[in-house]
Amino acid sequence: MTFSIVGHCERTGMFGVAITTSSICVGARCPHVRANVGAVATQNVTDPSLGPALLDAMESGHAAPSALELVIKNRPYLDYRQLTLVDRHGGTASFTGENILGTNAVSEGEHCFAAGNLLSSIEVPVAMTSSFNANPNEHLAERLLRALEAGIAAGGEEGDVHSAALLVADSQPFPLVDLRVDWADHDTEVELRKLWQDYEPQMLDYLTRALDPSAAPSYGVPGDE
Repeated sequence: MTFSIVGHCERTGMFGVAITTSSICVGARCPHVRANVGAVATQNVTDPSLGPALLDAMESGHAAPSALELVIKNRPYLDYRQLTLVDRHGGTASFTGENILGTNAVSEGEHCFAAGNLLSSIEVPVAMTSSFNANPNEHLAERLLRALEAGIAAGGEEGDVHSAALLVADSQPFPLVDLRVDWADHDTEVELRKLWQDYEPQMLDYLTRALDPSAAPSYGVPGDE
């Protein structure tokens, strides 16, 4: 029901996830990031608790492969789960259970990992990692979004996708980018692209408001002088 990419920007140290699915509100369950630690995507029949558990393991010093091994050990229902993660050094790991839905595939790139299920083609994750690695100088959010669009262009899911999310952590304990399309009847990736285009010019202003409100620009709302 889902395809996604986790990525690490070697240039800036940012971590992020781009993801889309046929279900509602994918951003509420599946992408997880933590500054200076890593990024995780949990999908198929999702257990959202796996994301924080994997980030905790990486924060405690485990590289992505050993974090995955630690967290999934003796976990029930893993045969329904599909997991990908990237650590602070750009190392990656993944797990795909035996009961994953439909055509499923994964692709490892440099500092990124893509995976999907119920895919129209096993080439979808390959297109995503290729796109991610082809744009190393772009902002991580842009690289991830382009990778998602490349996956859709390569065939995407067998059916329509209805929700999508773009999540990026930089240096703060809160995300730098947290954009979601919780439901769209069609063109979900187009709606996510519009959100990013509108948000990007204001992104650093919102960061300044959090860190130093006295230096923030005008809010531009009625009553704000």
